[in-house]
Amino acid sequence: MLRNLLKVFCLSLLMSFVPISGVSAADKTTVFVSIVPQKLFVEQIAKDLVDVQVMVEPGANPHIYEPKPAQMAAISKAKIYFAIGVTFEKAWLKKLASANPKMRIVHTEHGIQKMPMAAHHHDEGEDHDKEHHHGTLDPHVWLSPPLVMVQARNILTALQEVDPAHHADYEANYKAFMTMLMDLDGELRGILTGKQGLQFIVFHPAWGYFAHAYGLKQVPIEIEGKEPKPAQLKELIEYARKHQIKVVFVQPQFSTKSAEQVAKEIGGQVAFVDPLAVNWAENLREVATKFKAVLK
Repeated sequence: MLRNLLKVFCLSLLMSFVPISGVSAADKTTVFVSIVPQKLFVEQIAKDLVDVQVMVEPGANPHIYEPKPAQMAAISKAKIYFAIGVTFEKAWLKKLASANPKMRIVHTEHGIQKMPMAAHHHDEGEDHDKEHHHGTLDPHVWLSPPLVMVQARNILTALQEVDPAHHADYEANYKAFMTMLMDLDGELRGILTGKQGLQFIVFHPAWGYFAHAYGLKQVPIEIEGKEPKPAQLKELIEYARKHQIKVVFVQPQFSTKSAEQVAKEIGGQVAFVDPLAVNWAENLREVATKFKAVLK
């Protein structure tokens, strides 16, 4: 009896060191992504076949991020870097590629028609709104489920090319992820039914693609990546009062000073929406619900 129990214990101990997938940590393909939401996208398609490292750590600003020495060292072991077009990549992507010439750079936003970042203005004396655009293209393509479907395809193709032995696994996981994205898209449309054409104020214009997908309009406080001037802030406050907008949305990675000033002047409040949240799908549901509550 004691011998049998000992055998069971030893077997269970041995099994605890055997990866369920049959792929050891040493054999996993190491890949890098720029931001946290991408980690989920890759893991949905690759499951535990890859080790996904995130460059811009949670809470950091992807517009001004600088990779740490340990991350630069880890890049040397990566087979793929999944870029997405965030600002820091302009300064660092070539350097990351130089650190590992064998690493494949995959632009997951490939095939997406990007929109220019918009700065909203309302001209006095006119009965219509104008959007002034500047040269920077909006990188926030991960906040629209329909656009994530495009990114997922690019991720799938890259993984299958780098790791053809698991071609079928990636394909099956990709199809399941696409079903999840379509379900989420339908759910968000349901939450925002009847809100089409309505407007919300944000400090940093991160929600343009989300707004476009669901028929909303974002009104940004930030102008061309900078805090608004007093005259611009006054104009925005008057616009918010006219349209009875009572909530100003901000993200944790940015200052809330201007947002709080606008909220105070319109007798409203500041609410947080995080475009870089770890729980991507649940976060979009929460954001849609917050928008629904204030859009009137």
